[in-house]
Amino acid sequence: MNTLPQPSDEERAHSARLVALICEEIASHGPMPFSRFMERCLYAPGLGYYSAGRTKFGAAGDFVTAPELGALFAQTVADALAPCLREFGADADFCELGGGSGAFAEVALGALAAADTVPRRYRILEPSADLRERQRQRLRDALAPALFARVEWLERPPEAAWRGVLFANEVIDALPATRFSKRDGEVYEEHVTLDDDSRFRRTDCPADALVAGAVRHVERDLGREFADGYRSEILPQLPYWMQAVLGSLEAGLVLFVDYGYPRNEYYLPERNDGTLVCHYRHRAHGEALLWPGLQDLTAFVDFTALAEAGNQAGFGVAGYASQAQFLLAAGLPQRFAQASAGVDEATTYRLAQEVKRLTLPGEMGERFQALLLARKVPEAALPPGLAAIDQGSRL
Repeated sequence: MNTLPQPSDEERAHSARLVALICEEIASHGPMPFSRFMERCLYAPGLGYYSAGRTKFGAAGDFVTAPELGALFAQTVADALAPCLREFGADADFCELGGGSGAFAEVALGALAAADTVPRRYRILEPSADLRERQRQRLRDALAPALFARVEWLERPPEAAWRGVLFANEVIDALPATRFSKRDGEVYEEHVTLDDDSRFRRTDCPADALVAGAVRHVERDLGREFADGYRSEILPQLPYWMQAVLGSLEAGLVLFVDYGYPRNEYYLPERNDGTLVCHYRHRAHGEALLWPGLQDLTAFVDFTALAEAGNQAGFGVAGYASQAQFLLAAGLPQRFAQASAGVDEATTYRLAQEVKRLTLPGEMGERFQALLLARKVPEAALPPGLAAIDQGSRL
C-alpha cells in the first residue's frame, strides 16, 4: 500500500504531462527500455525531475547530500584535492560534475581561497538549466566578486585539453540504469509498457548485444553466472560516458563519491532484485513507475565498473575507500576541531552530528565510497594519508 505523502494538484498535473510524453513514445515505438524511462523521468526538458523547478536538495526537497549537511564535507574534500591544484599551479582548473544546490562549490572555493590554492577556473558541468540558475544565484550572493568571476558553467564536457581536478558527488547513481534479468540462461532487459488501462507496467524483452555483452562481462569477472530470475542494474554506457567526461583531462585527479559497492558485493546472490531506489520527500521506496518527474530515481554504483571505465579512459586507480575512511584520512578531525574551537555548545553539537552523518556506518560512512583516479600526477600531489587507507584490492 502506498503510504507516501501525496503530491499537490499542481504537481500531479506536472507529472501527468510527462506521463503523456512517455505514453506517446511507447505508443509510437513499443516498450521503452527502463534506462530510457529513467532518463525521461529525470531529464526530459522542462518536465524531468532534474530539469524542472522543484526543490530537490536539503530539508525542503527529497533527500540530503553530504554538502547540504554543513561545511565540513566540502572543506575536507578541498583539502584532499588542494595538493594537485598546487602541483599544476596557475594552469589548474577545478571541474565539478552536477553542482546540486551550489553548496559544495560555495564552501570549497572558500576553503581553496583560504589555502591560497584557488583554481584558474571553477567549472560546474550542469545540464539542468534550472539548477544552473539556482547555483549562479547562490554563488553570486555568497562569494566575493573576484572569486565568483572564476566560476563558469558548462552544459557539456570540456573539449579543450585541461589539467587539474574533477569531482563528482552522487552523480553516477543518477545515470540512467539498465535493468537486466536472466531467464533460461539468456539475458533480458527490463522495459516499461502500458497495460489495458494505459498504466505503466514492467516487461522483459531479449537484451541487445550491448546489454548482453556487459552482463556476460560481469559474469566472467565474478566467475559465475547469475541464477535464473536474478535481476539487477548495469551501466553498459559507462565506458563511453567516462571517455566523454574525462577525455580532455590530460593530467590530474578525478574523485567520485557515491553510494555503492565493489562488484563482488554489488551482485551478491541474495541481492536478486537490484539496488534501484526512489527518493520522494525524504522517503526511500521502490515504486519507480510512480509520479514521473516528481521523484528521484537512482541505482547504487558498481565501483569496479567505475574503475574499469576509468582505466579504459587512460586513468589509474590512485585510491579506493569508504567515505568515512577517506574523509578521516583527508583531515576531517582537524576541520572539526577548527570549526568547534571557541563556539557555543549548540554549534559544537551540530558539528558533531555532521561528522556522525558523514562517517558512521549506519549513516553515510560505509554506504558511500570514494574512488580516486589519476593521470600523470606525481605521488606528492595525491591526498595525504591515502596510501594508509587504500582498499583498491576490493575492486
